[in-house]
Amino acid sequence: MLVSIITVCYNSEETIKDTIESVLNQTYTDIEYLVIDGLSKDNTVGIAESYISVFRQKGIQYHISSEKDSGIYDAMNKGIKMSSGEIIGIINSDDWYEPNAVQTIVNAYKKSYFDMFYADIRLLKKNGDAIIKHSKMDKFVTSRHWNHPTSFVTKKTYNELGCFKCKGIHDDFDFFLRVRKSGKKICIVNIVLANFRAGGTSNDKSLEKAKQRIRDRYRIYRENGYGRIYLIECLAIEIAKFLIG
Repeated sequence: MLVSIITVCYNSEETIKDTIESVLNQTYTDIEYLVIDGLSKDNTVGIAESYISVFRQKGIQYHISSEKDSGIYDAMNKGIKMSSGEIIGIINSDDWYEPNAVQTIVNAYKKSYFDMFYADIRLLKKNGDAIIKHSKMDKFVTSRHWNHPTSFVTKKTYNELGCFKCKGIHDDFDFFLRVRKSGKKICIVNIVLANFRAGGTSNDKSLEKAKQRIRDRYRIYRENGYGRIYLIECLAIEIAKFLIG
């Protein structure tokens, strides 16, 4: 079964090596890997191109695209449309997979077909400390136990529900809510399958960025039919980010 993995990047020369090598070193190799670059001005594309021969030697399909896009979710949408795998995973250029990530999702899919899959993730703080963010299906809908870097979605589900809306910084959470709302089958495995470097836009501690994230997340809740009480959840998440660091 072919699994497509997408990495979107822009000026990621300092971290993309770890991401690429985590795909290269997967124990499961029936993989199509797409690097979607937004016309980086540094050596991101050069680093990606340096792996062409080793991916070919391992039998992994490897594609690199570098062109102007309208942001991270536009780039993800391009990758999804280019993908030919039955299942699609998205790992950003600051993050990386554990070696057994793809094999784990393939095993889960063969055991019990799903529309979306996600697992635990290791959050790495700037000071070197690590926190395991566990996954589960909450009755009170929240992103606290959902981890996008460990998410894999069937191509069929993207075709049926559409891709990311490109409306804000939490478009991935909007997609997660749409999957839940549609009644699609979600599979969760409590194994760490990816690593996430804290410090990006989603973790910026400035007051203005926090306000922006609260507004964007609350808008998504409301657009998906959730009540005003979810504003409390949006505030709680930002407070937790500040405390955890």
